[in-house]
Amino acid sequence: MVLLTAPLGLIGVALALLLFRQPFGFVAMLGTIALGGMIMRNTVILVDQIEQDIKAGEPPWVAIREATVRRFRPIMLTAAAAMLAMIPLTRNVLWGPMAFAIMGGLLVATVLTVLFVPALYAAWFRVKPAQEAN
Repeated sequence: MVLLTAPLGLIGVALALLLFRQPFGFVAMLGTIALGGMIMRNTVILVDQIEQDIKAGEPPWVAIREATVRRFRPIMLTAAAAMLAMIPLTRNVLWGPMAFAIMGGLLVATVLTVLFVPALYAAWFRVKPAQEAN
């Protein structure tokens, strides 16, 4: 399931490179590979929190929802920190395409991860809202 989220960054990579007219050369490809690791790390954090909540006795539907809400801020902050760290590299001729690839991919993939992973988890394990105990 974690591997399925890696391609989410390709949308942002393509948009950022096209928008800023950067080539998709070796360093941009290197940035895209690194981006896959960043995205999968966010997914692992979220899935691990869901699993911990289920083991703690939460109903699966509630665990998915609450884990996503609790992990939203840390995931967004780490993504923002990584994107901001790339800003100085954007002016560099060699490393600029990598920076734009990481920044664009991480921006789009982080938002999609927060929306896609809970839905994927619920579909993967067939979790239904009716299982929620009110």
